[in-house]
Amino acid sequence: MRRSLLLLFASLLTPLALLAQEAEKGWDQLINEKFQPFTDAVAGIVFYSVQLGESATTAMPIVIILLLTGATIFTLYFRFIQFTGFKTAIDTVRGKYSNPDDEGEVSHFQALTAALSGTVGLGNIAGVAIAVSIGGPGATFWMILAGLLGMASKFTECTLGVKYRDVGPDGTVYGGPMYYLTKGLKEKGLGGLGKVLAVFFAIMCIGGSFGGGNMFQANQAAEQFNAMIGATSGSAGLVFGVVMASIVALVIIGGIKRIGSVTERVVPFMCGIYVLAALIIVLGHFTLIPKAFGIIFSGAFSAAGISGGFVGVLVQGFRRAAFSNEAGVGSAAIAHSAVRTEYAASEGIVALLEPFIDTVVVCTMTALVIVIYNMDAHFVYSDVVNNNVMLSATGERVGGVTLTSLAFAEVIPWFPYVLTVAVVLFAFSTMLSWSYYGLQSWLFLFGRSKIADYTYKVLFCLFVILGSAASLGAVTDFSDAMIFAMVVPNMIGLVILLPVVRKEVQKYLGGIRSGEIKSYD
Repeated sequence: MRRSLLLLFASLLTPLALLAQEAEKGWDQLINEKFQPFTDAVAGIVFYSVQLGESATTAMPIVIILLLTGATIFTLYFRFIQFTGFKTAIDTVRGKYSNPDDEGEVSHFQALTAALSGTVGLGNIAGVAIAVSIGGPGATFWMILAGLLGMASKFTECTLGVKYRDVGPDGTVYGGPMYYLTKGLKEKGLGGLGKVLAVFFAIMCIGGSFGGGNMFQANQAAEQFNAMIGATSGSAGLVFGVVMASIVALVIIGGIKRIGSVTERVVPFMCGIYVLAALIIVLGHFTLIPKAFGIIFSGAFSAAGISGGFVGVLVQGFRRAAFSNEAGVGSAAIAHSAVRTEYAASEGIVALLEPFIDTVVVCTMTALVIVIYNMDAHFVYSDVVNNNVMLSATGERVGGVTLTSLAFAEVIPWFPYVLTVAVVLFAFSTMLSWSYYGLQSWLFLFGRSKIADYTYKVLFCLFVILGSAASLGAVTDFSDAMIFAMVVPNMIGLVILLPVVRKEVQKYLGGIRSGEIKSYD
């Protein structure tokens, strides 16, 4: 039965890969037209919004409200674990309490970088610029607050990921929301509900891995790279896609161990090069730093002249943080489940560092650069009528990656080349992580066979080529909706299993305090 379902699924998806051979504008339009009605319907449900103010910019998707509510509950329930456990998180990720003989496949640091590679990306570059252009500098404050709250969500879901993981006879780890929803809820007498939620989560995760975690990343990387080298040929995207798919294949065939060994080098490098460039600009204007933070703080509470007023600023900051760090979505728990550890909460503690690095550090650096750049009033803040961009004095529209690039290039003229490297690395690392998330969900649905394993990996690489060669806006919009649909089953499971997490954190922190957990320093 599983093999029949697998072959049917493959037969439906494989023809899409053949579209890459056409790589013509007509095909892009055709696919978008076919997918658009379905995309609009799904996105309308997943991103259904409530109006918190009079302006269109004050519409808050219910899924974001769900994420923020959950993060607040987890923060209070675990008594601000993101702050009280921060030092322990640093000690754990550097290996102070790591026993190399523990069960698992990767180290704490490798698990962290593998998960980070799925969240640190274009949202940190373009997404921040969108938030600031709509909500003004004050949106940065609320983005940071949402990131701090999200640390508690990551802690909760990743603790459960390790607690309920499966370890195969060969040592391969299988984990994530699919497993804590089925096994954890069964312990609570809710086995039927757990199975339904787990299957729904897995289907959404597979769709998200092919779209937002693959095609969108490949497409943006191809566009940036081809623009830098001046490639105008219609086949340039296809060539880029084939090369990228080949590199991705070399890594993902080796599983989480090889993904972890690559991301532990790529993620620190790509974050380092981006943050270093930001620091050069910020420190080059160090006298303006207090003023920049003053603008951010004052703008967070008095948003005169900004679209949506105070509520609009708050909404844009919260929305961008949620889309950036994916805390509460459940995807990161899949990567963290593979860690070598005896204590589930040890990895939950490590995972809380993710939103801090992704949102509080990287996004804030981008926002600071943009705010400092605009102190000379290069642009004025816009609204949704002007396509969520900033306007120059001459009315020129600038938004997303372009705005970030201009802000950096004012001090570092050659920054667009650095940005190209960053975008390609961000896209590459995101594809690695999402290939693993999708694979784990695929194996959960179709069984842990070699056929299922390689079928998914081949399809994933074909979608890299497709994404690079075509501009499939409707498809990737649909996949974004699928990713955030994962929030619903995940949040239900997290709330029900909170007492389990509390026992695990007491066991881990208590073991450290009593000396039961050995220090390897």
